[in-house]
Amino acid sequence: MNDFSDAIPFNDHLGIVIEEKHDDGLTISCRMRPEFRNGHGVLHGGITATLADVAVGVAVRLRVAPKTATTIDLKVNYLKPMLDGKLWARSYLVRVGKTLITGRVDLKDDDGNLIAIAIATYMILP
Repeated sequence: MNDFSDAIPFNDHLGIVIEEKHDDGLTISCRMRPEFRNGHGVLHGGITATLADVAVGVAVRLRVAPKTATTIDLKVNYLKPMLDGKLWARSYLVRVGKTLITGRVDLKDDDGNLIAIAIATYMILP
């Protein structure tokens, strides 16, 4: 996907990188930066949620192109704070229907510790 950062400049602004494409999803990453910290000095939950959304969203886009889709639901369970390194998000498209696609995301730190899990649902647009 050569136009990843061109299509959504916000992803480029955050430094999100596509690491690997899989048959059932993809893996992306984002390096921790000082401005990503919350008031407690750990990764802000909004960055975690964004990576979950992007991990499913890009996998959906690859699956349904040239059609487009949009997020209609996102649930994130935060399990452990993250201090440094990269946040890795591995998405799995668990159900691809005619109008809805549901994906699951495992978000981990560099050591493989589970930081959060997420479920996202996208609607395929006409």
